[in-house]
Amino acid sequence: MSNSRAKNGRTAGSGSAARSGVKRKPPRKRGWNYPRAGYGPVRRWLPGWRFLLGTFVTGLAAVAGLVGAAYMLTDVPKPDELAIAQSSTVYFADGQTELGTLSEVNRTIIDTTTLPTHVGDAVVASEDRRFYSNAGIDPVGLVRAFWNNIRSSDGTRQGGSTLTQQYVENYYLGKTTSYTGKAREAILAVKVEQELTKPEILGAYLNTIYFGRGAYGIEAAAQAYFGKSAVDLTLSESAMLAGVIPAPSAWDPAVSPDQAQARWARTLDFMVEEGMITQSERDEQVFPEVVEQHRSDRYAGPNGYLLNMVVRELTEGEDAPFTEDELNRLGVSIVSTFDAGMQAAAVETIEQGLPEGHAEGLRATLVSIDPNTGGVKALYGGTDFLTEGLNRATQAVYQGGSTFKPFALVAALEQGMSLEETFDSPGELEIGDWTVGNFDGRDKGRIDLAEATGGSVNTYYAQLNEAISAGGEPGQALVDTAIRAGLPADTVGLVPVLSNVLGNASPHAIDMASVFSTYAAQGVKHTTHVVESVQTADGGQLYAGPTAGERVFDAKVMADATYAMEQVVARGGTASQISELDRPVAGKTGSSQDYRSASFAGYIPQLATVVALYQQGADGTEEPITPFGGYNPVAGGTIPADLWLSYMSTVTADWEILDFPPRSTPTRPSRAPDPSPSEEPSEEPSPSEEPSQEPTETPTETPTETPTPTDTPTTVPTDPSTPSDPTQVPSEQPTGRTTELPTEIESLRQAWEPRSAGDGAGPRPGRWDGRGLRRLIPAATVG
Repeated sequence: MSNSRAKNGRTAGSGSAARSGVKRKPPRKRGWNYPRAGYGPVRRWLPGWRFLLGTFVTGLAAVAGLVGAAYMLTDVPKPDELAIAQSSTVYFADGQTELGTLSEVNRTIIDTTTLPTHVGDAVVASEDRRFYSNAGIDPVGLVRAFWNNIRSSDGTRQGGSTLTQQYVENYYLGKTTSYTGKAREAILAVKVEQELTKPEILGAYLNTIYFGRGAYGIEAAAQAYFGKSAVDLTLSESAMLAGVIPAPSAWDPAVSPDQAQARWARTLDFMVEEGMITQSERDEQVFPEVVEQHRSDRYAGPNGYLLNMVVRELTEGEDAPFTEDELNRLGVSIVSTFDAGMQAAAVETIEQGLPEGHAEGLRATLVSIDPNTGGVKALYGGTDFLTEGLNRATQAVYQGGSTFKPFALVAALEQGMSLEETFDSPGELEIGDWTVGNFDGRDKGRIDLAEATGGSVNTYYAQLNEAISAGGEPGQALVDTAIRAGLPADTVGLVPVLSNVLGNASPHAIDMASVFSTYAAQGVKHTTHVVESVQTADGGQLYAGPTAGERVFDAKVMADATYAMEQVVARGGTASQISELDRPVAGKTGSSQDYRSASFAGYIPQLATVVALYQQGADGTEEPITPFGGYNPVAGGTIPADLWLSYMSTVTADWEILDFPPRSTPTRPSRAPDPSPSEEPSEEPSPSEEPSQEPTETPTETPTETPTPTDTPTTVPTDPSTPSDPTQVPSEQPTGRTTELPTEIESLRQAWEPRSAGDGAGPRPGRWDGRGLRRLIPAATVG
């Protein structure tokens, strides 16, 4: 009965509560009340307001306690107590042989109260316009920087650090990249504001900050940029120095004059807005001239270019792992990718191996890259970085010539064409309003892709470029392939036109080395770099170079492309002397219009190397290479190929001989191209015929009689007027694609005529010895 009454009572009570619309609070569990009893399936898992409030208050108290403790334990540094670490050291790839050391800190502490007012005002206007009103940290500036970074469409980023924080960060160099370090920076900034006056903080900042050119502090900066003391700085000079503070090395007027001037103008405008100067004073200002930078002797000689490249790779760009200031002071060990032995061989090859008699304006460069990592193993940038600041390999450009033909080769193979693809290749051809001719003006007949590559046949490749452009903009397929291979999209002259297959664009030597490194890696592209690692004094690694690769071309495509480029160094190719390396080699010769440049780019499975020559006139403009060294003209298969062979013979002497992947099974051509639109293939001209197109002068002397050789020559001396003493005929035939031996008569005719193909060949030294034709060095038919 009682149970019934209780039941009825609960029922009645529940009904009463329901009728009144009042919800009864569910009973709370004792202890840990999760999930909360009496709530729905979602809300039961949500914390109550009391819990949230309690957690917030507790957390706030904990943070306040930590901040207070950190505040009490943090000491304020003085400018003359700044810790200056030992200079960082750069090593060759072995990690033991020293390449050089980076700059020691150049700083002169001065009494900044003696400086003109506009010096400090310019820095405040440029770096922290709220300096005199903030308390060391600037919440408004932080929010503004955060909002601008979110809205940024070009990837640029703004910092919210105050001038005081920058001073603190400079003291705690290398310790402000983590959230903990940033918190410590903010605490110290607040404490500095409590213990120092604003003028004292500004003075410490001016004595501490890095201005570039190895100059720390305003006094050293004034000397480095203007050759004067800081007390003599003008308003314009002060604005220039203040403007470059965020990126002093990159925005140095000697490096980036436009950016430096833009920052100078920005600083002056801010000074007007802040009432530091009048508009009329602003209008009177003229951008100041800076003195030439005095570089340390550490950068002397050819290795100075390498040291400079290491610093630039680590400090330039928005994602740079270090600042130049950090490298100067951290005392780290930097291991470069440069091989000491290979670098020495590169310097010796260019400085000792270049034949005498060249023009004063001739420039030669060499770059070697490891195709398995993208690391630069050797680079010749010039004779002395202190006297010739322009790096020939990374800053100077030259026309690529026929080294661009492999771009069309690879694109054609990707589109399904085979090495057996044939085109009629007349001496001259018209495609639209473009007239293209072979170097010697001769009809090469109907030849396939491998043969056209080996002989660098212009009219064949012109038609090939047209074929791979079908359905798109003429020449675009080649441009796309070049960029995928590693050529920068902003390469000078890299535009979609059919004639781009002849290399009218002007790359840097290091860019072409990167491209041929991709070929050597059989289609895997790596980021070209010069730094392997950066380590602390105790061996901790701070940075590792980018060695991961990305496949950009199919391996089968690259095997066939490599086979075609092997024909360049085979007998009859445009650089047949390369076969003397006695190991599989693929490559391409390149000669530009009017022979303003000449290059050879080649590779073995373990290394890709480019050698390039170009010539500058007295005014610095390009000019045709003056013939020298017994070559006229100087083309890709002459001196560049000779230097390449000399260098590679030295550095690979003890290396394992590796083979390239085998080419695909020969197939029928994928298409039957129409005959040449300009002319039908004609017979090979007789020895007495003159070529129909001559880019430069040719030898005028001819042999007076027709000797009967006792041997069938394997190569061709082409200038009997330039005698030299042959020693012996090589006993080995060059490796690569073979062809039928010519008849005795044809061999003799070839021997006394300049053999040529593609983009030009010059006669090579040789002589008639009364018994037959002997070779001193292989004949060049350079393309």
